[in-house]
Amino acid sequence: MPNLKHLAIAFFLFLMTQSAHSQFGFSSELGIITGPVQFRSDYGSRSDSQTNMGNMGVGIGIIQYINFSYRKDYSYQFRDSYFIEHFKVRNEISWNRTELEHFGKWVDPSKTSEDAKRLRGHKGVAKNFDFGSQLEFYPYDIKGFESFTPKISPFVSLGVHYTFFSPEVSTTYDNPDPNAYGNVLDPSNFYSDWEPGSVNASSGGALSVVSSVGIRYKLGKLSDLMLDLRWQYYFSDWVDGLNHQLEYNKNNDWLLWLNVGYIFYLD
Repeated sequence: MPNLKHLAIAFFLFLMTQSAHSQFGFSSELGIITGPVQFRSDYGSRSDSQTNMGNMGVGIGIIQYINFSYRKDYSYQFRDSYFIEHFKVRNEISWNRTELEHFGKWVDPSKTSEDAKRLRGHKGVAKNFDFGSQLEFYPYDIKGFESFTPKISPFVSLGVHYTFFSPEVSTTYDNPDPNAYGNVLDPSNFYSDWEPGSVNASSGGALSVVSSVGIRYKLGKLSDLMLDLRWQYYFSDWVDGLNHQLEYNKNNDWLLWLNVGYIFYLD
């Protein structure tokens, strides 16, 4: 879980955002999101469907929107603005967790080499505390959607987030050296072609780019249901605690997150 320092920083930024848009009279929306996460890491092969479906986790978050079209001093001048009627700013604090292991042909039960045993014994956990902002575009008029015409409104978004990651690594490889058993700092417990230092469960931070596509469904005058599919690419390959330099490891860590959310209009 994120430490108190990370929570304090994110909460302070959230309050500053809330205060700023309230001062300028914009409406606020608050919501909660949750759903399955598919973490694409260096465990297994990224293009392998068994790996991708096996390394699934869960995410949960709190989201807050700045809705420009819902100004308290709303006027025709603002209503005629394309940006006002088609864009919102989304601010978010979220957390996700995924248990990781190696899947695919290299760990098939028929494989009896020591490297296959090392891979089967290698496990990990990706834990990420995330905050940031996205700009969301709605092709349909936002005021029209708030008036139930239409009741469904699609959107796309793009933004930048910062992630505090704190991975975990473990191994159950039956090392011939009893002093090395379970030691994640000993390279002999991991795949022999990996360079020493490829496994590192140190905590850290990284920027990421976030893009999503989704829809909103109008439940009531002051509430929406949201379905959102996110792609998040980290500018680091240490988010999962593994960064080997083999040929197929050409990308940083990234994830897909399908979440469902409930959004309530505060103003």
